[in-house]
Amino acid sequence: MNIHLLAIFVSSAIFLFVIELVRRQRLTFKYAIGWMMASAGAVFFAIFYRLLYACSAWLGFELPSNFIFFALLCVFVFLSLLLTVFLCQQNNRNDLMAQKIALLELEFEELKKQVKDDK
Repeated sequence: MNIHLLAIFVSSAIFLFVIELVRRQRLTFKYAIGWMMASAGAVFFAIFYRLLYACSAWLGFELPSNFIFFALLCVFVFLSLLLTVFLCQQNNRNDLMAQKIALLELEFEELKKQVKDDK
């Protein structure tokens, strides 16, 4: 099997898998967009592999495979950073929600005491 066809098949399968996860609501679109862009880029460069050779030569890489590994490293670092930002936002939301729940429990206990004292 030609390596270009294998790359197109695997990248397309990842793209479709991510779309399926979004469709089944197992993954939100804001988390899926990075994976979809990475797999679409892989399909693009698998189809137009001459452009990959030209980009790698223009950027000074001796072998296109070195450029691919560098690009993948950059993509995964970017995705890790993006997911870390989302994780921090979720952590802040959880802290705020815990504080609000604690305040509601305090108010509820105070209301229970007032009702008990009124009887």
